[in-house]
Amino acid sequence: MGWKYKAGLFLIATVVVIWVASAEVTQGIFTDYKQPFAVTYLGASLLVVYLPIAFLKDWLCSFLRRRSSTGAKDVESVDESSIGLNSPLRQRIIEMELQGTLTKKDSEADFSPHMEERALISRTKEEVHSLKQGKELTTREIATLGFYIAPIWFITEYLSNAALARTSVASTTVLSSTSGLFTLFIGAFLGQDKLNIAKVVAVFVSMAGVAMTTLGKTWATDESGLSSSANGKRSLVGDLFGLLSAMSYGLFTVLLKKFSGEEGERADVQKLFGYIGLFTLVALWWLIWPLTALGIEPKFTIPHSAKLDEVVLANGFVGSVLSDYFWALCVVWTTPLVATLGMSLTIPLAMVADMVIHGRHYSAIYILGSAQVFAGFVIANLSAWFSKKLGL
Repeated sequence: MGWKYKAGLFLIATVVVIWVASAEVTQGIFTDYKQPFAVTYLGASLLVVYLPIAFLKDWLCSFLRRRSSTGAKDVESVDESSIGLNSPLRQRIIEMELQGTLTKKDSEADFSPHMEERALISRTKEEVHSLKQGKELTTREIATLGFYIAPIWFITEYLSNAALARTSVASTTVLSSTSGLFTLFIGAFLGQDKLNIAKVVAVFVSMAGVAMTTLGKTWATDESGLSSSANGKRSLVGDLFGLLSAMSYGLFTVLLKKFSGEEGERADVQKLFGYIGLFTLVALWWLIWPLTALGIEPKFTIPHSAKLDEVVLANGFVGSVLSDYFWALCVVWTTPLVATLGMSLTIPLAMVADMVIHGRHYSAIYILGSAQVFAGFVIANLSAWFSKKLGL
């Protein structure tokens, strides 16, 4: 388990906290400004801020590499001159040549292994560099990839926000957690992940936990003071949107890992998300018209207060720009399945938050279901160890 995998696990915990907080804020926004498309469009478009950051990073890295390369050449030339003129070996050879005991041919023979070794090291470095360059996607290829997968990401985000506007945070969180099942089988179908018994067990343990939290009862001491949205009213359309969001989330997760490489070495994830934001900003604004015509989206309006503007913008930066990039790193630094099941940890976290903030109580079946969600996440992380131990 390398440092990137461990960092990915830490980022999963960070993203879970951000997503739960953002979901609560988003649903609070929808009580005064019920515009899922506007909130989604703003959040996804804000990802474009990563483009100038990514290009500035590229320029800075290129500048430092050039300086480093120049410094290395200077040091190498000094070393060669030192070896050629001042080294004890060279002085001894000069003395022996003066004494007539060493011919020019012998001198060249003595130096040839040293020179061949230096040439071999130089060729190896060049081959490794060219191989690495060959594996990396160019900026043009990253832009093309971003344009292809941007609609999938936008659909995922929109369906999730549309579900939040129609049902409770708990219900949306539970349905979104079913993405682990879709991630596993889509990954296996596309050859991105291999099925083994431990992974299948992890998914079904997590799914069983999701089902138990759905069936479990909850009640709160401040129930009467909550809005109808926070009371957990269920909507069939909202639940359907939550399930469709989980499906598109699973597809996007697998595609992101497939094109980014084992540890994100093939594509600059920051630049990729920047292009997703650019494509959303330029090419997806018109979707408001068909969504409004179909009655899925209410007539577009702008926020009616400066305070609401600030909340929507801040939630877009934290809940989309920051958390989505962290989540992408989770996917490429761990695995799509681990990252997806890790997001299921939003269920027990939301449960604890409700217990502390609203004094909410949960039935035993709900608590057991939340524990199973966490167990599925642990099993997925230890799937290789389980398979090796059990000989699967």
